[in-house]
Amino acid sequence: MKTAIVIGAGIWGTSLALRLAETGWRVTLVEQYAPGHVRQASAGETRLLRAAHGADQWYARMARQARDGWRELGARTGEELYLEAGLMWFARREDGWERASANVLKNLDIPHEFLDPAEAGRRFPGFKGDDLAFVLYEPEAGLIRARRATQVTARLAVAAGVTLVRARAVPYGDAEGNAGPAIVADGEVLRADRVVWACGGWLPTLFDVEVEVTRQDTLHFAVPREWSTPPLPAFCDYEGSAYGHGDVDGLGMKVTSDVEGEPFDPQEGSRRVLPESEEAARDYLRRRFPSLAGAPVLFSQVCQYTLTRDAEWIIAEVSDGMWLLGGDSGHGFKHAPALAGYVADLLDGRREVDPRFGLHARVPARGLRTSGAT
Repeated sequence: MKTAIVIGAGIWGTSLALRLAETGWRVTLVEQYAPGHVRQASAGETRLLRAAHGADQWYARMARQARDGWRELGARTGEELYLEAGLMWFARREDGWERASANVLKNLDIPHEFLDPAEAGRRFPGFKGDDLAFVLYEPEAGLIRARRATQVTARLAVAAGVTLVRARAVPYGDAEGNAGPAIVADGEVLRADRVVWACGGWLPTLFDVEVEVTRQDTLHFAVPREWSTPPLPAFCDYEGSAYGHGDVDGLGMKVTSDVEGEPFDPQEGSRRVLPESEEAARDYLRRRFPSLAGAPVLFSQVCQYTLTRDAEWIIAEVSDGMWLLGGDSGHGFKHAPALAGYVADLLDGRREVDPRFGLHARVPARGLRTSGAT
């Protein structure tokens, strides 16, 4: 039986462990805390699922495949992990990022519509869209209950035979520098045919990779009952570098910035939201949803991005059997069910890794995240 060690029980690590176990691998999943712990990038309450990625077809296609995976996972567990509320892109220009996205969605036969801002505004009480050229609507997009999805995927992985080990892992190397696929977990050497480091914000502390961990404050505001039922569409303002969604599970309306935050230590960094982050969210409310500008903060959380310079992921074999999987760049969560299948094929030798995911120097680029400002 083929063996694998996956380090990191975030959504990428748990999804990969589950996929490998269900296709005949003996898998050990190593996590220093617990799946869904608050230091993980995967531990936010919600994450958006959208197919639009500007002019890029690869991610759009994978997001569409992942949607099917999330729906299947929900049916399997009896939990609504994916809430298909739709998603609106607030386009400020006729020929901008949203138009390029729409062209890709059309080529891939992914449902989408063009809405007049006034028509879109009927879904949002008090909406102000006077600066918009149009709204691109993805009716089959929505949001994922992220923390719960991570925990559920980990539980399924264990049920499928994955051994979950609570330990702090570091790379292993013998005296000659020939490590092979092995790790040290709380002093114990563990070996396998394949080792995958999917440890999120800890990846750049263990390997020489161009990944920056940034602080991303998220805020949820109390809203009137009519903003909650039925669920409002999620929204993204690409050129405004803002995104959010309506009230879900009583947490309030999420409005947050996608501008890259300050460098952040996932281990020791403070989890208290900064006053300036709240003010930035309120500035956006005043512009787009003015009736909510004074709404109280109902819930807040400090999340983090693990950013590469071009927002492309890292999927690379650094030595025989030793793989790095990271740099999700704030847009990776939604892809997890499909990405797990892709990486499993790489580990099995059934396909070659796309060069875009290599350890080469990255050139700063926009277009994959929801932020056009950074």
